[in-house]
Amino acid sequence: MNGVYTKLTQGQSQLQSNPVKKRIGIFGGTFNPPHVGQLVLAESVGKQLGLEKVLWMPNAQPIDGTHASAIEPAYRLQLVKSAIAGNPFFDIELIEVRNGGKSYTYQTMRELVETHPENDYYFIIGGEKVEKLPTWDHIEELTRLVTFVAGVHGTQEKHSDYPMLWCDVPDIRITSSDIRTKIRLNQSVNYLVPDREAGFIAEYNLYRGLYD
Repeated sequence: MNGVYTKLTQGQSQLQSNPVKKRIGIFGGTFNPPHVGQLVLAESVGKQLGLEKVLWMPNAQPIDGTHASAIEPAYRLQLVKSAIAGNPFFDIELIEVRNGGKSYTYQTMRELVETHPENDYYFIIGGEKVEKLPTWDHIEELTRLVTFVAGVHGTQEKHSDYPMLWCDVPDIRITSSDIRTKIRLNQSVNYLVPDREAGFIAEYNLYRGLYD
């Protein structure tokens, strides 16, 4: 606990070092579909660090092979909008959807930093993604563009080879894959996704196919 507190304190002093800049969180992903666990993660981390806002950034074409069958980005964008509706702490960053093609975080964040020099960006990830960072494109350069923040829970290890802030978050074990499976099997996803989002999924008959 002391280690977490120390790292958060260091992070907060970094946040205060340049009061002119806005402290903006970026929460990127495929969001296929977004779910309550991600909402809690983004809110928890953003509030702990005192960020002004957290921007959800759906990708256009994920480079991770596990998401090869992701539904169209336009649908995933609408799912995110439905999920975060009514929370003024959240907003959407459209850059990757607008750019199209494969979404590489380094290229995206370099463009955002150049376009918005008034912002300091804090890139939020779940604790399970920390060990995958060495596989990210231009990860060393990326760590100099943004501050990485990992939301961890339970026994997840607080260790990284890269600069990292750590925040404790509730242990909510929901995955997008589980939700897609439940929908295909006509099972309830109540309380796993917000009501508005569930309504959109039902209205457009999403995730009913074998491979989406």
